[in-house]
Amino acid sequence: MTALSHLLKSLVLVFALLLFGQGAAAQSVLSDLLPDVEAGALVEGADAFGAIRDDIPVVEVLSGGDRIGWAFIASDFVSTTGYSGKPIHTMVAVDDAAQVIGVELVKHSEPIVLIGIPDSKIKALVADYRGLDLVAEAESGGTAHELDIISGATVTIMVIDDSIIRAGLKVARRLGLGGLAVEEEGTGPQFEIDPDAVAADDWMTLEGDGTLRRLSLDVGQVNAAFAAMDDPRATKRALTEAPETTFIEMQAALVSHPSIGEVLLGEAEAQNLQAWLDEGDHAVAIFGRGIYSFKGSGYVRGGIFDRIVLIQDDISVRFRDRMHKRINGIAADGAPEFNEADLFKIPADSGFNPAEPFRIQLLVQREVGAIEKIFTTFDLGYELPDAYLQRVSPPPAAEVPASVDQVTTQSEAAAHQALWKRIWESKTTEIIVLGVMLALLTGVFFFQHFVVQNERRFFWFRMAFLTVVLVYLGWYANAQLSVVNLIALFNSLTSGFSWQAFLLDPLTFILWFAVAAALIFWGRGAYCGWLCPFGALQELLNKIARALRIPQWDLPWGLHERLWPLKYMIFLGLFGVSLVSVEQAERLAEVEPFKTAIIMNFVRAWPFVAYAVALLVAGLFVERFFCRYLCPLGAALAIPARIRMFDWLKRYHECGNPCQICAKQCPVQAIHPTGEINPNECIDCLHCQVLYQSETTCPVVIKKLRRRAKVGAAPDLSRNIAGHPNQPKTQPAT
Repeated sequence: MTALSHLLKSLVLVFALLLFGQGAAAQSVLSDLLPDVEAGALVEGADAFGAIRDDIPVVEVLSGGDRIGWAFIASDFVSTTGYSGKPIHTMVAVDDAAQVIGVELVKHSEPIVLIGIPDSKIKALVADYRGLDLVAEAESGGTAHELDIISGATVTIMVIDDSIIRAGLKVARRLGLGGLAVEEEGTGPQFEIDPDAVAADDWMTLEGDGTLRRLSLDVGQVNAAFAAMDDPRATKRALTEAPETTFIEMQAALVSHPSIGEVLLGEAEAQNLQAWLDEGDHAVAIFGRGIYSFKGSGYVRGGIFDRIVLIQDDISVRFRDRMHKRINGIAADGAPEFNEADLFKIPADSGFNPAEPFRIQLLVQREVGAIEKIFTTFDLGYELPDAYLQRVSPPPAAEVPASVDQVTTQSEAAAHQALWKRIWESKTTEIIVLGVMLALLTGVFFFQHFVVQNERRFFWFRMAFLTVVLVYLGWYANAQLSVVNLIALFNSLTSGFSWQAFLLDPLTFILWFAVAAALIFWGRGAYCGWLCPFGALQELLNKIARALRIPQWDLPWGLHERLWPLKYMIFLGLFGVSLVSVEQAERLAEVEPFKTAIIMNFVRAWPFVAYAVALLVAGLFVERFFCRYLCPLGAALAIPARIRMFDWLKRYHECGNPCQICAKQCPVQAIHPTGEINPNECIDCLHCQVLYQSETTCPVVIKKLRRRAKVGAAPDLSRNIAGHPNQPKTQPAT
């Protein structure tokens, strides 16, 4: 065992050194991948590429010798690490007007794209970015376009979208395309908030000096804005109030500045605000009155304020309910009455700079049909007055970063963190449902003695739980674990581990964390028997087959026992291949039918569908056929499951000698004829624990009940002793 451990460590070290050496020698990604791309395939009408610039990794796109645009690889400018832990290399071409004129997915290691989704589908989605206006994206904070998502590849698509927008804006600014300001490091004055600046204490002065900024709209202005949209339906639904009626008056102030917060909110509330904010956070107060609400009511249902968004350059911040607090009273003298007054937190990881101008964009909607609406926007611009700012002192020499690359690495880490946090926020409902399911399952295992007392109730509870796992976790949320995840984890450990790569898929991350904890307490069965969508599909179909009286086959114990090692051999084979080629191992992992049956809902090429259906058909006759003999994930989980600390499944001395009831009724034949439960094969379905307490099936329980009944029915001889005070008197015969 020691020799094997040393061998594995040596292999990992050698593999890591090889990767490190390759990374050290590598230049820009563009220079490596440019030979693999045809100019005409990237940009329509192009026939060649020019030379790569010396100062920035971009290349001219030529047509007849004339430059028609610039091409670059997104991963040269921003982090594009996907779920695989490796970069997704996308080539983007832009013209002088900062319009995207070509996009091509060049190289990646994303498992779901490699073996789950047709490559043509991803390329078609990526090609739709042609025509994207980067100037509009800069003005809107990256929200001017609609994000299309392919089911089952959410993480990959969000990473690609994020990289195209951010890298495109970086290149456009560096080259000055589309009139965007040329990006120059370290030039121009830099300012920060002066915490000692003092704000005026009355509302009129705060408005006059720019501490408060206002957006005022009347009904006439709003009707005119919708009329200018050239949609007759909007004109027909014009507001009927008098044109001078206040539609909305919205005012805003940056109250994270200590003095502004104290003047507007009062000393006590300002202190509460500072306690609410974490380091680096800021807050804006928004006040509103009129017939239109800047909050609306959607945030109550969905947790997000969809009528306002904070925009600063290419940064956009949408506020959620947990980033919001009501203002109960305004402390400034002369403050008018408002219908709404609220605080909104601006997180530190958003990249917001309080010393730079920003705007609050107000979305105004108008119903033009029973369920159809059209929208327009208005902006409330805000810039903190100079009186609240101070010039940033140059940092000491020791604090200057070693290189521009270090600054880029730090900013990219923050951007990548913001991306996975955005993904987690978008999955809030799914995370809550999964948390409830895990808590419920934990309770079942901890209190299994009570849960399994009623056989019928426990059966239907298990069927209902497996149905939710299949339909919700599997087909809806695509939370199906795979041996590919383990391969990606090992590859990440050998090539530079990063939590952020795995945080991109919240449900998978939570499930793996739960599985790791369950391995210590119960072994692999907690996942395989309860949380695996494909396992649930097999069991539910087998129950239907039994109800239809389809015959069930129990393989002879000798053959059954010798088929067990197959899944371990498959897993070790995949692991060995991954040491040479991760991509090849991920392709061979198609031995798992999970992507076909769960993620892709059987919408794939016919060989994949036929394979998955064949396994399910086999499961109609041999319950959980795939789980028993072929599943590499089950094998991988069974190996560390040996370390489990507790043995929760109760057994009698008579189990296996002579009783064989549990062994014969075990759904996966995990109980040896001698009575021992094989923890490597057990799926913790708890059926043996139901039998353990059964008063109609278990011979031991039946024997105990008969003994108790016999003892309880025995006559009390002491009552027949003559003279006993409780002895009934004998009546004379008549």
